[in-house]
Amino acid sequence: MPTPGPTLSEADSKALLRAHGVPVVDDREVHDAEAAVAAADALGYPIVVKLCGASIAHKTERGLVRLRLDDADAVRAAATELLGAVRPDDGAVSLLVAPMVAGNRELIAGLVRDPQLGLNVMCGVGGILAEAVGDAVFCPVPLTRVDAEDLIDALGTQALLGPFRGEPAVDRERLADVLVGLSALAMARPDVAAVDVNPLIVVDGVPLAVDALVELAR
Repeated sequence: MPTPGPTLSEADSKALLRAHGVPVVDDREVHDAEAAVAAADALGYPIVVKLCGASIAHKTERGLVRLRLDDADAVRAAATELLGAVRPDDGAVSLLVAPMVAGNRELIAGLVRDPQLGLNVMCGVGGILAEAVGDAVFCPVPLTRVDAEDLIDALGTQALLGPFRGEPAVDRERLADVLVGLSALAMARPDVAAVDVNPLIVVDGVPLAVDALVELAR
């Protein structure tokens, strides 16, 4: 069983997911406050700005995320504050600028390693409800399209996948894309030890990865 090793930055983790067909929020990686403003202007407000780096896995706990920024001045101030919060042990850092994505449902997906079965694709209820609800399902890699559809059908909270609070049902084809993409990533990159995509926010029925972390084997 591979020993857990280094993690990729959020930007690099998302790039790897995009390359394998996982729908990811349209964010921009920049390195200073003015570039953050330019990215925000291009993406449209409101905006999220995060500090990003391979050694920064728990941004929320350290207060390294700024949400609902409505104009250039707010983005500039947030970017300046975040860069000012960098620690010597953070290593190389950047800023991630993304549109503020909102939805009433959050899912979780990823790759987790079982000592006997190896890597498994995982799907479940995510966000702040992940631990409380405890609804997650697993299937060993490689995952076929039929496997992905069966995995979605195996979730206990099926009502969460249907029409919900005025929003359309979750697009199961797009959710299957996420799971098949994770399997493809695992097959293409044997050095990947684990992947955590949490949350997948459901926007107009489409699951969209707004945060991701890829852990490599040592």
